[in-house]
Amino acid sequence: MTPAALLLTGTVGSGKTTTAHALGVVLQAAGVPHAVVDLDALRDAWPSPPDDPFHERLELANLRDVARNHRAAGAVRLVLAGVLEDPAHRGLYEDAVGVPLTVCRLRPDLTVVADRLQVRHAGDEPALDWHLHRSSELDAILHSAGIGDVVVDVRAHDEPAAVAAAVARAVGWS
Repeated sequence: MTPAALLLTGTVGSGKTTTAHALGVVLQAAGVPHAVVDLDALRDAWPSPPDDPFHERLELANLRDVARNHRAAGAVRLVLAGVLEDPAHRGLYEDAVGVPLTVCRLRPDLTVVADRLQVRHAGDEPALDWHLHRSSELDAILHSAGIGDVVVDVRAHDEPAAVAAAVARAVGWS
């Protein structure tokens, strides 16, 4: 099996991390050596530089090492969950993982995203307000930039396993 990576991207609350873990279950059931990497965890540091507010440089530096270590441990599929906002940066991610990269944008109904964010940020109004604003802003950015080699629609009642199966079919991993 040829090593490959998949970056699940989408707006905040679109289900990137949940889908990545569900896809990991699909790959495990199929006997495919893999790793699931949440890119948010690789850039979770404070403060971020003024010229890199989402710590992309830190994320990429960490991804390079994490991907190399997972490949050395036998992973032939890398499933990444994170935001690729600028299509010009796609090559940076492919270079960091060291294998061919497919980008799949999850396209959710924004009312579903708002519901998820209400639950996720209950009791933290400033965070809720920021994420609600960012979700529609980022969704528009991803749409207008044409992000994604493939796009998978996520409906209100889709279970993570169903979304993962749709992603696997869309990228030829099923």
